[in-house]
Amino acid sequence: MAAGADLHYDVLVLGEVLVEIHAGTALRGATDGTPARISYSGDALNAAAAAAAAGARTALLAVVGDDELSVPLLDRAAALGVDVSHVRRAPHPNGAYLLSADPDGDREFVYWRTHSAGSTLGPGHVASWRDLLTGCGALVTSGITGALSPSSRAAVLAAARWVHGAGGHVTYDPNFRSRLTGPAEARQLLAEIAPLTGLLKLSCPADARALVGTADPCAAAVRCRALGARTVAVTAGADRLLLDDGTRAAYLPVPVDPEPVDATGAGDCFTGTTTARLVLGDALADAVAHGAAAASLSVSGRGGTGRVPAFGETAALAVAHRRSGRAAAG
Repeated sequence: MAAGADLHYDVLVLGEVLVEIHAGTALRGATDGTPARISYSGDALNAAAAAAAAGARTALLAVVGDDELSVPLLDRAAALGVDVSHVRRAPHPNGAYLLSADPDGDREFVYWRTHSAGSTLGPGHVASWRDLLTGCGALVTSGITGALSPSSRAAVLAAARWVHGAGGHVTYDPNFRSRLTGPAEARQLLAEIAPLTGLLKLSCPADARALVGTADPCAAAVRCRALGARTVAVTAGADRLLLDDGTRAAYLPVPVDPEPVDATGAGDCFTGTTTARLVLGDALADAVAHGAAAASLSVSGRGGTGRVPAFGETAALAVAHRRSGRAAAG
């Protein structure tokens, strides 16, 4: 599909794209001359790339800056199969972060996103995307986007309301970041957007403890559904995922990558893949299984978009893991 040629998308992703600088050592040991590599990430790009790889027609709704990195940033998104024709520009620098990850997947981050182009996202942008939002299959957005600025928070809610009101699906990941916002503000946004969501993805214990006051995945899911979320997926470590659709809550089998490199973006890969597969017709359990498989494969790459698995590989892993689980149970 040519960029912008069709106003209907399976998945729209609203958020900020970031310049990613990956250090070759732990950040506290980054001495003068430490090597680093530049790539492009941010939860919005990670999720959009995953949705596109899962077979969905996907577009990014974001604001990028006017610095020299905007061109390679958008080129990278387009190369990942994401339509960037609706991205807006602002006379601000792009946000960036410095990342270090060890072979076990442990991560350290330093962010530069105050007054970034992405933080200028607001209701005016959402109004300009109204036809896209009311005609899409699904919207993916996050608490990170809502925490960038008051205007970004308003944009997240406005976009979710447009999609929900038009009968579309909304996926929301609170992705709580204490360096961006406080628990009270994040809880308030969660309470406002939860009734609009078809899928709310929550990490436990980190997000669950901060936002719904529990480190128990089952209790966290119940509390999120009490806020109005239709379905809740709670990730509880590398190998545990609880799915609660309001009729039953059960842990689903999750494949674990035996050689993790970097877990950055794994949760975004899950939300992007799962949302895409739901829109494309998968049953909930199958869509979640595909999301979990894609997330598992993604950790073998470095950086948020260092490893975006093709759907054939994702589907094969999901099937193989399900079969191995049945065999073990038998």
